[in-house]
Amino acid sequence: MSNIRITKQFSFETGHALYGYDGKCKNVHGHSYKLSVTVIGKPITNRNDVKFGMVIDFSDLKKIVKEEIVDQFDHATVFNETTPHVELAQELKNRGHHVILVDYQPTSENMVVDFAERIIRRLPERITLFSLKLQETESSFAEWFASDNL
Repeated sequence: MSNIRITKQFSFETGHALYGYDGKCKNVHGHSYKLSVTVIGKPITNRNDVKFGMVIDFSDLKKIVKEEIVDQFDHATVFNETTPHVELAQELKNRGHHVILVDYQPTSENMVVDFAERIIRRLPERITLFSLKLQETESSFAEWFASDNL
């Protein structure tokens, strides 16, 4: 049986700020992110399995990505916990805002690595994460490929 790649796309709104950056992105701002998740595997060949013919049910993939990424990052503001932004983060939390503190600069590049690690932990053994594409704007995105990270 052939390996098949399937992709599911997700959208979420997230704010962030890049501490120490020398451009406009040092200010708190947000993006309408688009995340494309591609997994690879062999379709199920057991005719008695309700998932017969599927690599993974799109709804199962959706559940994983929704729980690990979309539900956590949608309408949140992300700050690097190792910068003075931690003080702003605490103030926002005190005012009821959803804030996520990470141990990295919250660039698309670093976020896509974080997302890959979260998804990999949840995939069934017979399925492999092939790639992620995190689109920050209409013309700017970061990609993660398993083949680049062996």
